[in-house]
Amino acid sequence: MSETKKTERPTIAQLWQDVLKHKKLYVVVLGATFLIVALLTLSVPNYYQCTVKLAPELSGGNKGRSGLASLASSFGVNLGSDNSGVDAIFPTLYPDLMNSVTFRASLFPVKVQREDDDTPMTYYDYLKDHQRSPWWSSARKAFFSLLSQKEKEPEKVGVNPFRLTKEQSAIIGLMGSKVVCAVDNKTMVITINVTDQDPLIAATMADSVQERLQDFITDYRTRKARIDLAYNQKLFKEAEERYEKARRRSAASNDANQRVFLDRVRSEQTKLNNEMNLQYQAYSQVAAQLRLAEAKVQEETPAFTLLQPATVPVKKAGPARASTCLIFLFLAFLATTAWVFHKENHLIPFFFGDDEEEDYDTDDLLKALIKLTADKQSLPQNKPE
Repeated sequence: MSETKKTERPTIAQLWQDVLKHKKLYVVVLGATFLIVALLTLSVPNYYQCTVKLAPELSGGNKGRSGLASLASSFGVNLGSDNSGVDAIFPTLYPDLMNSVTFRASLFPVKVQREDDDTPMTYYDYLKDHQRSPWWSSARKAFFSLLSQKEKEPEKVGVNPFRLTKEQSAIIGLMGSKVVCAVDNKTMVITINVTDQDPLIAATMADSVQERLQDFITDYRTRKARIDLAYNQKLFKEAEERYEKARRRSAASNDANQRVFLDRVRSEQTKLNNEMNLQYQAYSQVAAQLRLAEAKVQEETPAFTLLQPATVPVKKAGPARASTCLIFLFLAFLATTAWVFHKENHLIPFFFGDDEEEDYDTDDLLKALIKLTADKQSLPQNKPE
């Protein structure tokens, strides 16, 4: 067994002396950290965020929901209802809808303009040509563009979501981080967040996304009713034409045979009048069905309550340069302090304390363990009588 080594915990005065002894190191490390972090954070452009909140009108199944269904909705579970009119697209699926290629591609032609420039442009052109990026991102793009030969893609008119170009696919991927939708599973409130480097464009796109989402849900909810309405309008037009033809024939026959009293002529007039009456009855029934179909479209049209409209943000959402610098300066100070204490042999005693720490040789411990085991085996064992 080797001699024991006593380790004493350093006092605060000793630790402070260690720090003062290496104060030049602190100045160099903290100064370099501040310059590097400041350079990196200043290279990141400012961005703004606009938030829109709206509450959709749920279908009839939401009225009179049971307590179990209401409790389940708070955990994101939809138990449905006995009403068969519940939507197939529940509000919790709206984020997936907005992440679809078709929905994002529909935002390409939206007209926007920057706050410091009155020139209108499409949102696609803005994302393609007017996005500021950090210097390392620009350098990386330039480096990879030199390594790879750029293939010229054929010019296409419009956007085909089924077959996007590489540029269009990259823009759609960029929109994934700029346009975000979230739904509260308990209240079903839809929150749309649009982040952009220009505050006016952030507000414009938030308003456009809200309108397009409402249009899509309205189109989905009223699709069946609008199909029925179009069919009833066709029937109404055909019934109206048949009634007009029957009315004209009956009127022409009556005018032409006012002074004729032949039974054959009277029979023909009666036939035309009966046909006109039948066509009028059919016309009246189709007209009533058309009014019901129009009312059905209005009934199925959902109403959205706008809880928070789009407004141009005044303050930037990021980057948080001051807090980032403070965090990295604190981490650099901790790392430098740990290195200083380690160099002055005050790091391990600071953690282990004043207790005596015995340093045993491995061979001595092994021999002592073998000897103890042999002694136990040689001891007589008392057998029960």
